[in-house]
Amino acid sequence: MTEAGVYPAFQLGKPQHDQGSFLGRLRHFVDIIDPSTLFVSEERLKACIKLLDDFKHDKLPPGVSDQQLWEAQKVKQAIIHPDTGEKIFMPFRMSGYVPFGTPIVIGLLLPNQTVVSTIIWQWLNQSHNACVNYANRNATKPTPTATFLQGYVGAVTSAVSIAVGLNVLIQKAHKLNPATRMIIQRLVPFPAVACANICNVGLMRHSELTEGIDVLDSDGNVVGSSRIAAKHAIMETSFTRVVLPMPIFVLPPILMSYLERLRFLQSHRRLRLPIHSLVCLATFSLSLPLAISLFPQMSQIEASHLEPEIAMATDCRVLTYNKGL
Repeated sequence: MTEAGVYPAFQLGKPQHDQGSFLGRLRHFVDIIDPSTLFVSEERLKACIKLLDDFKHDKLPPGVSDQQLWEAQKVKQAIIHPDTGEKIFMPFRMSGYVPFGTPIVIGLLLPNQTVVSTIIWQWLNQSHNACVNYANRNATKPTPTATFLQGYVGAVTSAVSIAVGLNVLIQKAHKLNPATRMIIQRLVPFPAVACANICNVGLMRHSELTEGIDVLDSDGNVVGSSRIAAKHAIMETSFTRVVLPMPIFVLPPILMSYLERLRFLQSHRRLRLPIHSLVCLATFSLSLPLAISLFPQMSQIEASHLEPEIAMATDCRVLTYNKGL
């Protein structure tokens, strides 16, 4: 939305906000992850899709505003995968990432974790991440079930191994005072989750590196399948998956270690978990749009940087590919 509440002229399949700037991408992804779209009815979704189809075929009813068209596209983009055209299962949509992921984050950051609780929470976290990565992948090429399972097992194994290993090292560090040990234990989830996230993305989308992903010209026509574009897409997505958990798993432990020293929380210990939950929800809600806004979903790459056969197959200087989320 532009100044004074005026919507720009609607463009089918194009973002409402400028994707060339971080602020524009941030505003775009805030729309994408808007949890209100989780409650859109089947009738509303069908109406939005029909409205966009009517626009595409110049059959738009009179009186339809740009605002209505942008809202319809927002709903469709939040629910329908851009490559498959199928509905994404609610818990695995980007709009469901915070609501469904926050309880897991709270569990990961609970103090006094045991080996068993560490394994359970890391397993739940990587299970959710694996499904979100798969549901929001670049799907221009089919992904075998074996690839999904390989990525899932690799991510869970790496997360649990790192988290349990760090906790064991901390327990053996006898020179640490209890307060320092508590803070370090609370920070353990970050390196475990960050490393596992990289494994998760790399293993889940490994087939893209061998088969390539579709690159499109300025008219949206497929020029070819590029392994180089796939490498860029996976690297960009992996980077966001490292940045994403940084504030989520670093800020709450630091804030809670301070808040728990306050006389009020020492007198009302039952309020620690609710406040801890609110801190986790706030940091998760802020970090998700900031992290995924680092790169546009529909990224661009110069044709000259791709495989020679793709560069020679088009006159377009810049091609586009779906990075995935």
